[in-house]
Amino acid sequence: MTVTHNPNTTHFEPIITSLLDNDLYKFTMLQAMLHQFPQTHGVYRFRCRNNEDTIYPLSDIKEQLEQQLDSLCELRFLEDELEYLRGLRFMRSDFVDYLELFKLKRRFIAVTTDEQGRLFIDIEGPMIQAMFFEVFVLAIVNELYFDALSDASVLEEGQRRLDKKIELLHQYAAAQSKDGRDIPPFIVADFGTRRRFNKDWQAHVVETLHKAQPKIVSGTSNVYLAKKLGMTPIGTMAHEFMQAFQALDVRLRDSQKAALESWVHEYRGDLGIALTDVVGMDAFLRDFDLYFAKLFDGLRHDSGDPYAWGDKAIAHYKKLKIDPRTKILTFSDGLDLNKAWDLHQYFKTQIKTSFGIGTNLTNDMGITPLNIVLKLVECNGQPVAKLSDSPGKTMINNDTYLAYLRQVFEVDAPE
Repeated sequence: MTVTHNPNTTHFEPIITSLLDNDLYKFTMLQAMLHQFPQTHGVYRFRCRNNEDTIYPLSDIKEQLEQQLDSLCELRFLEDELEYLRGLRFMRSDFVDYLELFKLKRRFIAVTTDEQGRLFIDIEGPMIQAMFFEVFVLAIVNELYFDALSDASVLEEGQRRLDKKIELLHQYAAAQSKDGRDIPPFIVADFGTRRRFNKDWQAHVVETLHKAQPKIVSGTSNVYLAKKLGMTPIGTMAHEFMQAFQALDVRLRDSQKAALESWVHEYRGDLGIALTDVVGMDAFLRDFDLYFAKLFDGLRHDSGDPYAWGDKAIAHYKKLKIDPRTKILTFSDGLDLNKAWDLHQYFKTQIKTSFGIGTNLTNDMGITPLNIVLKLVECNGQPVAKLSDSPGKTMINNDTYLAYLRQVFEVDAPE
């Protein structure tokens, strides 16, 4: 498919029109930070991991991005949105009261470019402000970039691929009906807000797939769409929450346990899926003892070999004398429906599974997607980092701290 770059798309129309158009885990992490660490300061950095593959330089969207950020920082939560949040049992009333007063501050975010056409976005400020920018910013960058590449042929290709996904869902539903009642179901959620082609396309994809097979595609990480479509909002924590504890008032070696303990204190049994790859699965399991294994419902995979990761998780539960079939593994790393189904088939008799699919649902249009991230790199003036199980996902500007982190958690440097 031939893609053309049409730069004449300068008419301003706000992309983000609701502060609810965000992933659930931004709300859940924000609540925990507000209640327990309200003075924490964070620094976030934007990176495009595939700068060389972009059809035109991301620096071309700088002016439009600045306008969109101005618009974003004028938004407030509406009354019906606040009432929806009050209806989620894990959202505390005082937190929703805070959101009623909430407004993103433009002074905390800056956009620059360089001579190579690269785009730089820096966010620095209180984490109870700074952490809420991420998904909005990534969605805006995506939509601005792809708006200049969109035409009828792109949308037709996207619809053709969506129709194929519907066919797959029908096949999987038929296969599931043949399984016994003791086999856990195949469950997929939309995790595609940050990488979406545009917000209208995400809404179209999620609604279409949900209507086609509501028992399979039952949830979305996007709170606005969950409210609009009557779906389940999905999400617990992201890497930034675990990373922040590397700079809070605990020993570095105890940072994972402190983060998990903080989460349990905040949610007391709700939102019980723990993220495992902040310092790698092996180091995580050394901290995930019987206490945490019983308190948390399951684990989330976001880097590394998913089969090896799942086998390790199951072995760990068995070692702790916990029946793995009472737990759930959530997979969310670079999935499509085929990969998710294959993982479900492999694990279905051993443990419950669920799958969060992002780019392949909301930006499968025949154009190479942007691989963009906006990561926490400093907290309270100290560097923080993620030691991913996948090469290339680690993001930090301080090699000395990275080496120290590896030493403390006994993680070998990649070859």
